[in-house]
Formats: sequence, structure tokens, C-alpha cells
Amino acid sequence: MVKEQQIRVTPQVAYNEQNIIEYVSREMGIDRRTVTHLHILKKSIDARQKQIYINLTLRIFINEEPTDEEYVKTEYPDVSNAPQVIVVGAGPCGLFAALKLIELGLKPIILERGKDVRERKKDLAMIKSQQSVDPESNYCFGEGGAGAYSDGKLYTRSKKRGNIEKILNVFCQFGASTSILSDAHPHIGTDKLPRVIENMRKQILASGGEVHFQTKMTELLIKDGEVIGVQAVQGELGIRNEELGMRNEKAAANSSLFTLHSSLYYGPVILATGHSARDVYRYLAKTDSHLIEAKGIAVGVRLEHPSALIDKIQYHSSAGRGKYLPAAEYSFVTQVDGRGVYSFCMCPGGFVIPAATGPEQIVVNGMSPSDRNGQWSNSGMVVEVRPEDIGEGQDALSMMRYQEELERMCWQQGNMKQTAPAQRMSDFVNGRLSYDLPRTSYAPGVISSPLHFWLPKPISKRLQEGFKTFGKQRHGFLTNEALMIGVETRTSAPVRITRDPETLCSIAIRGLYPAGEGAGYAGGIVSAAIDGERAAQMVKEFLK
Repeated sequence: MVKEQQIRVTPQVAYNEQNIIEYVSREMGIDRRTVTHLHILKKSIDARQKQIYINLTLRIFINEEPTDEEYVKTEYPDVSNAPQVIVVGAGPCGLFAALKLIELGLKPIILERGKDVRERKKDLAMIKSQQSVDPESNYCFGEGGAGAYSDGKLYTRSKKRGNIEKILNVFCQFGASTSILSDAHPHIGTDKLPRVIENMRKQILASGGEVHFQTKMTELLIKDGEVIGVQAVQGELGIRNEELGMRNEKAAANSSLFTLHSSLYYGPVILATGHSARDVYRYLAKTDSHLIEAKGIAVGVRLEHPSALIDKIQYHSSAGRGKYLPAAEYSFVTQVDGRGVYSFCMCPGGFVIPAATGPEQIVVNGMSPSDRNGQWSNSGMVVEVRPEDIGEGQDALSMMRYQEELERMCWQQGNMKQTAPAQRMSDFVNGRLSYDLPRTSYAPGVISSPLHFWLPKPISKRLQEGFKTFGKQRHGFLTNEALMIGVETRTSAPVRITRDPETLCSIAIRGLYPAGEGAGYAGGIVSAAIDGERAAQMVKEFLK
């Protein structure tokens, strides 16, 4: 007999499978030895009251061996000789687009400006040790995209865009824990996700697809109003002046040309560049004014608390999470003067990381390892900004320039290094300079700075009011133990690449399929992956 059952139990009961089996056996009045298998279908934490409960949906096998797989596998055929499709970008959108193309019998050619997921780690280490950002290999650019080394959260609020379960099953097929299929807020973790991404690449190559790293698209090939391919440069794209013996800027530029060569790749194009490829936005704006339009974003700071404090607040206990609960999460949202103020990308037991993609920028983001066992918890605390908020007569790139100016201001406040300006939370709310700062997870270091003074007033004032509201909702949240680190600007793309809502094809150029976060149609790993799959399906229809 197979029975599905919902139960509501204490964290201790839900802590391991044997405890759950003991519980359901008693509830059902059966011998526990007859329970041959237990499959957790859904799991969520209810922390609204002082007594914490875990809600579980179970599939219980009684005197019967399970016949279903833990996850649904996708078959990937050999597409070595199939028509090819160019996929620009190897983030979640690009990778899932490539896998879907193979599933549909098409050959993906992935062009990724950055390095493979393992080589990227060396360049990330340089940000901490030498305060140096490689403009082509960093926390945003490279195999896996921005999500590879910034958390791997798989939660999405979108229920209408596509098959979320399919995306989670594909992740499991390539090595993710099957717990993501049942958790209410699934999470792979920065320490686990690179291996999953590598496995995806291996499958793409095994099926006859191609993956080209350090290969940067520079131009769309357009004939009679239709994209027929791309031109790309290959080589050491991120070469730095100091690596050329401190030559002058002109000599450095000329020398870097010798490391590059140009290639042409033919086929319809899925543009999955991610939300930080500003050179692509500039190129599209120059190519055709109808290709892109300005889009609203959200900007603010990373707010970091001791994780033990967040555990105490969220679990209503001076003991914190104890033995049986995970690091606590939170979610806040309010309205201040007609604009949303909210927490974003909450990372329990995580780290604040430097996410700049070029010179004269400081950008912060957050990540968590799979065990979420760090000393701090952080989230973005951001304010909604719309194109009309930044003045009249704006063009398609106005929101991008607004981002850039904030990041440059932050860099100047951080002594023109990756040292980030920071301020204690209560000091910020009360307009006081912080004369000392608490310890932080942000590896390049922080410097005390009056964020309340130099952040744009529409941002600082709304954050101050939002923090007061959140402090009333959760006693102890508004505290000088918490540290604000500037600035969080890359919550989403500052432009939208216009496309037909039915075919997903660019409204300006046939054969071009803008997709994912970089195109302004997704917000996170899962929604970007779904959009990549949809784009692949539409390319299949186009080629028919």
C-alpha cells in the first residue's frame, strides 16, 4: 500500500527519517517495520508562533517497495550533426536553454565571456587579496553566471512562467540534493553548485554541443533584418595593465589585442548575457533604438546581522535555533512614499561578497554555503526605483547609468578600492556616523562611512523608514549589532530587451531571442532557467 499523508510535527520529529517513521507508525496504528520507504514530497517551517512546527507532505510505502524514481530524468540525444543555435552566456538561462535545445534535437553553441566555473575561483580570490577585479571573470561573469558563487537559491514566487518542477528535477539529475524537490525554499549552496554546473557542461559536450570560454560576443550578424549569427573575440579578455609591466594605457590596449582573435558563429541567437553585461546593452542601444527600453530596478545595501540574533528573533527563543532547526530566514516588505522597500536574496548563515564587474565600482551581494552555518546572516535591503524617478528626458540606458553612478560613489567612499563603506544600522536610522564597526563576513574589508548622508535621499529616507517598520515587526531587528554595507545595485537588469510575448523573438530583429535576467524577463536562477527553456522551444518553432 502507498499512502500520502500530511503531518505537522515538532522540529525534533522532523529532524531525521527514522523519527518521522516512528511518528507516522504511531499515528496510523501500524508496525513501523512494515514501513519500507518514506518519501518527503513537501517540507516547510511554520515559525509564526512561539512553538515551531514543521509541515510535511509524505508518501509512505507500507509492505511495498518504491517504484518511482526520486526525480524525473530527461534524455539528451546526440545532436552533433543537428542545426546549430548560438547561446550567448553560460548562466542558468544559457545552460538550461542549451540543454533544452539538445532535448529538442538542436545543437547549442555556448559562448561565455568568462572562464569555467573552477578557474573563476582564482579571480575571485584576487578581489580579496589584491583588491583587483577582472572585468571578464568575477562574481557575475563566467560559467554558471552570477548564481554560481552567490548562493544557489532556487526559490521563485513565479508560478505562471513554466515548469518549476522540471527545472528542479534537472538540477537533481546533475548532482543536486533531492531535498530541493521538497523544501519550501530550495537551496543548493555555493559549495555544491559548481559541481552541478560542471556536470551540465559535460552533458552538453557529450551530446555534441559546444562550449567556448573566454569568448565574448562583440557583434550580431544581421542580414535582411534577421540575425544569422554573431562575431566574437577569444582570448585573455581580462588582461590587466600590471600584467603588462605597468605600461601606459595605450600600450596595454595594443598589447591586449595580440591575445585575441575573432571568430564567426552562425545560427539563430539566444541572448542570455545576465544583468551585468553593460557593454551588450550599449551595443544594442547603438544598433537599434527599438531593441531595448529602460526598466525599473531596486537599489540599497546589504544588511548583515549575527546569525544567532536572527535565529532568536525568528524562532522566538533565547536559545535560537537549537539542534533541530536550520539557520533562520526572514522576509520584509513595506511601502514608503509610494515605493516598495523590501528584503532581497536573504542569505542565512552566509557571507557578503564583492560583485563588481569592472573598475571604479563597489557592488555587494550575498551567498550561503549548503550548510548555512556561518556566523552572520545577510540580505539585500532595497528601495524600488522607476525610470520616472530619476528625471525627465531619460533614454533606454538611463537606469544603467544611475546604477553606475551609485557604484562609483560607493567606490570613492571606500577609498577607491574594494573596501566597502559601511554603517551600523541604528546609526544610519538616526543619522549618526559609526565611529567603530562590528566584525563582518565581507572579506575585502569595510570602512566607516555616513551612508545616510551620501546615498540619494529618496533611497536613504525610504530605507530609514523601512527599517523602523521592520524593527516594530520583529523586536530586536533594528539594532547597532547589524551592519549596512554599500551598495546593492544588481538586483535586476536596468533595461528590458523588447520581444514578442508569444514568440519571445526580438520585435526589432528576427532570429534574436533575448532571455533571462539580462533581458529583463526573470529574477533568479529558476525563473531564468525557465525562460531559457522557453526561448529554446521558440527557436525550434522558428527553425521549422
